[in-house]
Amino acid sequence: MLEVTNLHAYYGKSHILHGVSFNVQQGEIVSLLGRNGVGRSTTVKTIMGEVEPHGSIRFKGEELVGKKSFEIAHRGLGYVPENRDIFPTLTVRQNLVLGMKSTKATGRWTLDEVFDMFPNLSERADVAGGVLSGGEQQMLCMCRTLMGDPDMIMIDEPTEGLAPMIVEQVGNLLQEIAKRGVAILLVEQKFSIALRISQRVYIMGHGKIVYEGTPASLMQADDVRAEWLEV
Repeated sequence: MLEVTNLHAYYGKSHILHGVSFNVQQGEIVSLLGRNGVGRSTTVKTIMGEVEPHGSIRFKGEELVGKKSFEIAHRGLGYVPENRDIFPTLTVRQNLVLGMKSTKATGRWTLDEVFDMFPNLSERADVAGGVLSGGEQQMLCMCRTLMGDPDMIMIDEPTEGLAPMIVEQVGNLLQEIAKRGVAILLVEQKFSIALRISQRVYIMGHGKIVYEGTPASLMQADDVRAEWLEV
């Protein structure tokens, strides 16, 4: 579904991504792991067109390089940024409705399903998004992206700063998303949740992919974890 080949990216004169290559298949959860500053967030921003890409990014067989972010989103690639970018003055319900591609189209997700899955959001449907807790804002941001009915979703650090109970809810939501045929690229610092829900993992180091494997194989690779993940 997503095929990234020899991807390079720059911030000014700083060379951030150095020939990144990986793929994500339909309905698969793939985690992109690594320490802070290795280029994981830059990778998803580059795929989404927020950073100029050099290389090839193919989504459902179509080349994305050169397309604008809104054009990429309209092709079915969703993105949940790290900063929980909701509309703080709009209600929870209004935030979710804004995420729809069309109020007439029927997608994989409906407002009722989202509210059933997250009673907290249902109870606060008419409350401004800006007064929600950090965990509730994270859920709202993810659910708003789902309302656009993407075929794949990239999620950057969804569990950052969340309580363990909310982290568990995030993991369950990601698994439910994948069950509906939506592919997921998960950028995550906590590799415990990534190992629990992912089919495959990639590790980044110094702006490139340094490891690819299954969660089981990564658990056996003590040297890899020590060099690229553990502090």
